[in-house]
Amino acid sequence: MYFTTILFLAALSLAAAFPQHYSKRNLQEPIHKFTTPRLNITTLAGNRRNESVIECWTVATLSVSSTPGIQGALIGNPGNPSAINYFNIPAQFNGGLHNAPVVQYVWFTSGAAVISLPASNDTATVEGGSNGLILATDIAAVSAQGHTTVYPSKERTIGLVVALANNTVPVHTVIHSGACTEADGLDYLNEELD
Repeated sequence: MYFTTILFLAALSLAAAFPQHYSKRNLQEPIHKFTTPRLNITTLAGNRRNESVIECWTVATLSVSSTPGIQGALIGNPGNPSAINYFNIPAQFNGGLHNAPVVQYVWFTSGAAVISLPASNDTATVEGGSNGLILATDIAAVSAQGHTTVYPSKERTIGLVVALANNTVPVHTVIHSGACTEADGLDYLNEELD
């Protein structure tokens, strides 16, 4: 239930970010023009060398909700949550080098995070808001050192952490190495919504 709420809030954030697409239609009408929309997400994972890597994954196929109140919105189930926590990080905070404590989704709703890796020059900059959702699977069992997170914003970084049950990595497809881009995650919104 918590995760469905988060996905609903994410769908609302996407609608706010792309009003030109949603202004053409009533959100109570089902969306039928999508060609299998998917939830693509920047992911911190472990590789065969026991190092953290940044990849773009597809973790869920989205469908059109028939649930009252969110009818016509995109929904999906990218895993079974075991806990949800709120965080409020001070401005310009350095989270240091660490592993993900558990397999978890992290949704930065405001502020920003810059994630870097000790074994490569790859970074991911995550702006809080509609594109602020990431997946962290680089727990100590798959990554010796983890990643570094700094919060460079002059405002607090606020968000939610959703731990997945039993550290289960969601079923996924790796799209490419490196962080997801807007095109990876939001292409389906560019289709005509008559």
